[in-house]
Amino acid sequence: MQSGKSDKIKVLVVDDSAVVRQVLQAALSQDPALEVIGAAADPLFAMERMKRQWPDVIVLDVEMPRMDGITFLGQLMREHPTPVIICSTLTEKGAATTLQALAAGAVHVITKPTVGIRDFLLDSANDLIAAVKTAARANMSNLRRSSPPVHQVQAAAVPASAEAMLRTTERIVAMGTSTGGTQALETVLTALPRVCAPIAIVQHMPAMFTAAFAERLNGLCQIEVREAKDGDRLLPGLALIAPGGKHLKLVRQGAQYYAEVFDGPLVNRHRPSVDVLFRSASQVVGRNGIGIIMTGMGGDGARGLKLMRDAGATTMAQDEASCVVFGMPKEAIKLDAADRVGGFPEIVELIRQA
Repeated sequence: MQSGKSDKIKVLVVDDSAVVRQVLQAALSQDPALEVIGAAADPLFAMERMKRQWPDVIVLDVEMPRMDGITFLGQLMREHPTPVIICSTLTEKGAATTLQALAAGAVHVITKPTVGIRDFLLDSANDLIAAVKTAARANMSNLRRSSPPVHQVQAAAVPASAEAMLRTTERIVAMGTSTGGTQALETVLTALPRVCAPIAIVQHMPAMFTAAFAERLNGLCQIEVREAKDGDRLLPGLALIAPGGKHLKLVRQGAQYYAEVFDGPLVNRHRPSVDVLFRSASQVVGRNGIGIIMTGMGGDGARGLKLMRDAGATTMAQDEASCVVFGMPKEAIKLDAADRVGGFPEIVELIRQA
């Protein structure tokens, strides 16, 4: 019995709300594979608790007294990298702060509303448990990344997409990613030149976070990055990110490609879904498409990538060595959906050559 207990995933909850701490502990304790070893009102209390027993996963709020979650996370990643799930209030300010946390090394985000927190967390217990189990398996060495060098951030006299209109291209890149994807996308997109093939992206992320995420990437990249709007034309030098809570698919009018952003049922328990994007690319882009699936848990995107390959597109799955979570790429490889497997240098080169 003792050895079984030691095999459990040890979780520490850090949140200044007593209600949230209580509900999170109750929700996580439902699963016999998890053990909540403690709950702390702020990071300073958490550090005292961690001296006695180190957790496998930390569920962390970002706005707390005495020390904020971002500072605590940065200290953790420098001294003792540990999987962290951010549990943050869904506000515009909170979105920007949470993105800082993801950039600093957080594995996943659970959003909590400003009202009805107890009911929301209880209803989301299964998602939270799944996120904790995935975080416990995360490859933390692939999350210990610094921001890209400043020389990649250059002021442009002409917007990238406007300059790119001097060129024409039929190649369209469709990318899908989930857990660990915010840093993976930053690594890839910041390495691209100002003029490259148009890119459509699905990153599993809640509503309100994608706009802030796109804005952050736009400030780091030579290409233009923005949240997709219905009717946006895909242009060279432009990356469009599916809005959280909406599906994104590609449509074609003549020789031009456009984004269609729409509501719809969850696909593979996700909205946006990578499969929705990839399926549309297989139908309207065909052999001129490039499909890339990267780090993330689950199997969303695997079947869609197979459809793209069957339609003649070039397809790639991120390799296990560079993934934070090798779930989505692994499922794609099992389906023979990827005609090549590689890390960040190979992914960047594939897009550059498109």
